[in-house]
Amino acid sequence: MILVTGGAGFIGANFVLDWLAQSDEPVVNLDKLTYAGNLENLVSLQGNARHVFVRGDIGDTALVERLLSEHRPRAVVNFAAESHVDRSIHGPEDFIQTNIVGTFRLLEAVRTYWSGQLSDEAKAAFRFLHVSTDEVYGSLKSGEPAFTEQHRYEPNSPYSASKAASDHLVRAYHHTYGLPVLTTNCSNNYGPYHFPEKLIPLMIVNALGGKALPVYGDGQQIRDWLYVKDHCSAIRRVLEAGRLGEVYNVGGWNEKPNIEIVDTVCALLDELRPRTDKKSYREQITYVKDRPGHDRRYAIDAHKLERELGWRPAETFDTGIRKTVRWYLDNQAWVAGVTSGSYRQWVERHYA
Repeated sequence: MILVTGGAGFIGANFVLDWLAQSDEPVVNLDKLTYAGNLENLVSLQGNARHVFVRGDIGDTALVERLLSEHRPRAVVNFAAESHVDRSIHGPEDFIQTNIVGTFRLLEAVRTYWSGQLSDEAKAAFRFLHVSTDEVYGSLKSGEPAFTEQHRYEPNSPYSASKAASDHLVRAYHHTYGLPVLTTNCSNNYGPYHFPEKLIPLMIVNALGGKALPVYGDGQQIRDWLYVKDHCSAIRRVLEAGRLGEVYNVGGWNEKPNIEIVDTVCALLDELRPRTDKKSYREQITYVKDRPGHDRRYAIDAHKLERELGWRPAETFDTGIRKTVRWYLDNQAWVAGVTSGSYRQWVERHYA
């Protein structure tokens, strides 16, 4: 049994689905079901006895302690986080509460469980894996080497600062209390079940809806792109064989400027779902004022993960983005559901 927190969100849900598809080991899935936590991501698991869903907050110590005592997981994988930079700029308090205070309370509950309720054998085998982001490292200039695990933390948004703080807490709990932790810092994920506020799903949804495709500034901000299922395989590998207390950067080896991403999405939609007027979706691109403190470039050096654990991404950007666009075209009902108020009302009725 493993406990996954934030397992109804984008990356967490993909991880839970992949885990249960490849393993007989059950999952307890704890998620607060904020706007980005979506049970429709997990609809295929309805009736699956190996998936136990609990609506709740990682900051609810009594709940987390009860789940740990009742299910006695051998590992905790922490995806739970507020994760959108724009939202953190306009409302940072939720990010502080979930990403810092919530992680602290989760660590405290896990430390109590690990130190006081497990046999020596189970204690030695236990793992706490914390999923973080490359944004904690700040911004790179053109030509600078990609982020390694030794790169100094220089977060530039409330979101990245809150994730940096949570990373430091995880590290401290290992060095102070001996908690067996692992941390992964990933680059920009994309793929199925991505809430349509982030770049790629937003471009797909807006394009199909005949809306503007907003591109910040000059569109030359560079990101490394990682297909979400590759990220999930990396996490499984780190959980299986990562060295305790270590950080592993997870990247897709796909550095691309934002405008190139938008152009690629438009080209795929032109091919797979052409506009009725036969014009290109590129005509909907609109440049908008850059957001405050927008980091210019992120780039992940994932050689440590490759060298120590033998992991490399299975997807190129070309294969991954095509799969992603096709998924959104084939799952328009999911898009309509997560962007409507009806889903939130359903959650409140069933998980009040």
